[in-house]
Amino acid sequence: MISFLTTLFYYLNVAWIRVVLFFAASRDIRGRENVPRKGALILVSNHLNNADPPVVGPTTPRQIAWLTKSEWFSTPIIGLMFRMAGMIPVRRFDADLQALRKAQDLLKRGGCLGMFPEGTRSHGTGLGEGQHGTAIIALRSGATIQPVAIWGTEHVKLPRDIFRRTRVHIRFGTPFRIDAPKRITRADVEASTRRIMTAIADLLPEEYRGVYRERTPGPSNTDRQTAGSNQ
Repeated sequence: MISFLTTLFYYLNVAWIRVVLFFAASRDIRGRENVPRKGALILVSNHLNNADPPVVGPTTPRQIAWLTKSEWFSTPIIGLMFRMAGMIPVRRFDADLQALRKAQDLLKRGGCLGMFPEGTRSHGTGLGEGQHGTAIIALRSGATIQPVAIWGTEHVKLPRDIFRRTRVHIRFGTPFRIDAPKRITRADVEASTRRIMTAIADLLPEEYRGVYRERTPGPSNTDRQTAGSNQ
């Protein structure tokens, strides 16, 4: 299980982030009821801005351990806060076996892992190609995948926008699992990556789908989702 102190610190962070978001953002949230409340879960989302994790975290009914670029952990105050909140450092665009083991251990304990499969921010230019790390973890762990889409955060610039109430949209799609073969091949990883990225793209407005614009099965299902809460 995740330690009591990590959980306590995580939800203390969530509390003050909610206060900041009350002034800085108006959130349009749909599909939150889709999120499984228990069991190993990989939350996957597009990535526009550093504000994405603080916006998605408080709207998700799970404690999320974000897989976060290792550079943040060398920053004195932020690095300490990230460790205390249970985030996992990862060397981006590299075969970081230590991060992979920590992620798989978290999932074995029934935790929720947060990942941005693009590996970097798009700044509103549309989805980039998905990296293979998320698919590898999903195939090895057998965890449920929760697709999430977010847009509007590319306009958030703190502290400038603290009182501007930027409109931010969050969509939680239908969770799914990927059945892993006995021997995982490169083709399996590539196919699983496409499935994960397409699930995210299908939740986004067309202008945010980027390289997956022509790969989605049809019109965005953001309007087909059962409405959740608007905050």
